[in-house]
Amino acid sequence: MASGQGQGQTSSRSSASNGPSQRRLLRNTQNDRPLETGQRPRVKMRSSYAQLCFAGLLLFFIAGAGIFFSVESNAQTEPDGPAVSATPPADPTLPPPPPPLALEDDEPVIIETELVNLNVKVVDRFNRPIANLNKSDFTVFEDGKSQPIEFFSQDEVPTNYALVIDNSGSLRFQLEKVIESSKIIVGTNRPDDETGVVRFVSSNKIEILQDFTTDKQELFDALDNMYIEGGKTAIIDAVYLATEKVDEYQRSQGPGNLRRRALILVSDGEDRDSYYDEQQLFDLLREADVQIYTVGFISQLDKDGSFIRKSDHKRAKNLLEKLAEETGGKSYFPNDLSELNGIARDIANELRTQYSIGYLPDKTKPDGVYRNIKVEVRQGPNDQKRIAITRTGLIYDSKSTEQPALKRANR
Repeated sequence: MASGQGQGQTSSRSSASNGPSQRRLLRNTQNDRPLETGQRPRVKMRSSYAQLCFAGLLLFFIAGAGIFFSVESNAQTEPDGPAVSATPPADPTLPPPPPPLALEDDEPVIIETELVNLNVKVVDRFNRPIANLNKSDFTVFEDGKSQPIEFFSQDEVPTNYALVIDNSGSLRFQLEKVIESSKIIVGTNRPDDETGVVRFVSSNKIEILQDFTTDKQELFDALDNMYIEGGKTAIIDAVYLATEKVDEYQRSQGPGNLRRRALILVSDGEDRDSYYDEQQLFDLLREADVQIYTVGFISQLDKDGSFIRKSDHKRAKNLLEKLAEETGGKSYFPNDLSELNGIARDIANELRTQYSIGYLPDKTKPDGVYRNIKVEVRQGPNDQKRIAITRTGLIYDSKSTEQPALKRANR
């Protein structure tokens, strides 16, 4: 990942959240074969069938005429009998066409539209998650204007996330406990969840210890291989390159992949020597649909023997809070190592209690401009306060979209 530094990130990137440019899938029966190029449709009867029909009708009329004359000749000697009809039977009808094939409820349906996908958490005033809400409970605003919700689901979906852990000297007293807590998060992984492990120290020491995998033991081994090393902490570079890694891995899975993407960052929040600046990082985050959860040991900045000014302490906290807020994640600032295991369980729960909402963006606005996003949720019974949390905005590009398959049942 460190090889990515030194390259300016100025080209337009496609955001995974910019939703699908999709078209409905149609099924063809065996008779619904497409015409060859340039072939003109026409009515065609097979010659053998026509000849058989003509011969059959001719024989029928000859037999009918014989019966008619036979009846006439016998009419004077026989009493009135039942009338004999010479009307030919009705032409045989073609068999009815087969009924159209029905889609099963759980089959994917591609919807003909470009959607922006949002991962939305809903909590009460005590920050407890609220589940079992309906599509009608939500309203999406883009730059203050309400947008129609085209897709809604509260089903749990697999998650791709990276553990990005500071291995610089400032965390030398916390690293062992951080590894233990990281294993708690990995231990909650569902079978389809994929996790990567990244350690970072300085701008030229950002390493992928384990690429994305579902194998928990490989992840545990990677965490055990972390160690403290000296260097100037490069948080912004680590987050930038890890975000690219998560985003690129998601795209490599191809269309039809609706996995959630996240980073879990553990650091003291103090950036000392990054190649990228904050503006470049947040420009990237506005294009990539990656939630960031931050665990900041900023209280340790005053205790590690370094001379940290209050302004540096505040800047570290602001950076970690902004990373979480703008991406729809959450920030944690433990005062004691004993809090880490509870934080780990909370993050694991956060990743799995979210709503997926797809909305139609405003097509009158040009591509490549930042759009503010806000989601409001209807208040609960007895004035229960509900708070919707999602990313604060995105840079939309209609020409660069993925095509995830959306479930037929939009509840």
